[in-house]
Amino acid sequence: MSRRKTERLLNLVICLLATRRPLSAEQIRQAVPGYDRDGDEAFQRMFERDKNELREIGIPIDVVRDPWEDEPGYRIERETYELPEITLEPDEAAVLGLAAQVWQRASLAEAASGALLKLRAGGVATDQPIGTGALELRVDTRDPAFPALWNAVRDRRVVRFDYRGAGSESVRSRTVEPWGVVSRSGRWYLAGYDRDRDAPRAFRLSRIAGQVATVGRAGVVEVPPGVDLRAMVGFPDEPSDERVAVVRVRQGACEGLRQLARAVRPGDGGWDEAELAFTDPDRLAGWMASLGADVEVVGPPDAREAVIRRLKGAMA
Repeated sequence: MSRRKTERLLNLVICLLATRRPLSAEQIRQAVPGYDRDGDEAFQRMFERDKNELREIGIPIDVVRDPWEDEPGYRIERETYELPEITLEPDEAAVLGLAAQVWQRASLAEAASGALLKLRAGGVATDQPIGTGALELRVDTRDPAFPALWNAVRDRRVVRFDYRGAGSESVRSRTVEPWGVVSRSGRWYLAGYDRDRDAPRAFRLSRIAGQVATVGRAGVVEVPPGVDLRAMVGFPDEPSDERVAVVRVRQGACEGLRQLARAVRPGDGGWDEAELAFTDPDRLAGWMASLGADVEVVGPPDAREAVIRRLKGAMA
C-alpha cells in the first residue's frame, strides 16, 4: 500500500470517528485530504474502494439514511470501533510472549510482533524477548511449502502439490484436505486426508516439489473430531530413539542449556559436563554450533561429527 493511500485511509478513519453527526460523501470529500483533487467520478470510485478496504480489516463504517436528506451519511461509532479493556492473567501474558518469540523467524513474525506491541500499549505486561546468550525457541520454516499449507489449514481449503515419496525419485501429484501442520524432530509435516489414496496421510514438507495450489473454495475441509495429528506423523508415546549426548560447558555460560540438561557435573579447567537428551544429531549440532566456544560435544561420535561438519560449513 502506498504512503499516500495509507494517509488517506487514516485521515478518513479519524474524520468519521471525530464527527458528531453523519457526514455526506461530499462533506467527506472536502474534509479528507486526498479526495479534494479528484473529479466526481474518480472520487466516487476511490471512496467506495476505501470504504470496502476499511470494512475488510474490521473497521465498521455505518451508513445513516436521514429522510430529510437526499444523500446518506457516514460515520464510525466509537463504541463499535474501540476494543474493550484487555485483561490477561500473568500466565496468559507469558504464553503470548513465548508464542511471539517462537514465531520470530517464521511467516507470522510481523503479526506476532504487532500483537505484542498492541498488548503492551494497552498496559498488558508480556515477557520481553530472551536476550543474547540464552536459549531461545524458534520455529524453523525454511520449507517453501510451509506458508501456503499454513494458510490452507487456517482457511480449510483443499490443496494440490507434487510429492516425492521416501526413497524414490518419482514425483506424483497429491490432492489433500489439510488438517494441520506438525513439527517432529526438526522437520515439518502436513497431516490430512489424501483424496488420491482415500485415506489419512502425512507428508513431509521437504519432499514437496514446486508450488502448492489451492483447490476450490475456503471452508470445505472438516477436521474429524478427536483426530491425533501427532500420531499421524509418527509421534510415539515414549521416545524410543532418544539418546544422551555428553557436552562440556564453560562455567558461568549457557544457562539455558543447563536448565534443559538431564544432569550437570562440575569439571576441570573451567568447564562443567552436561548430559543432554537428543534424537536428531543434526538438530543437536545446530544448537551446539550456535553457542560457539562455550560448548564442546564429547559424544556420541555421530553427534560430535555433526557439530564439526556444521562448524566447517560455517567457516567455508
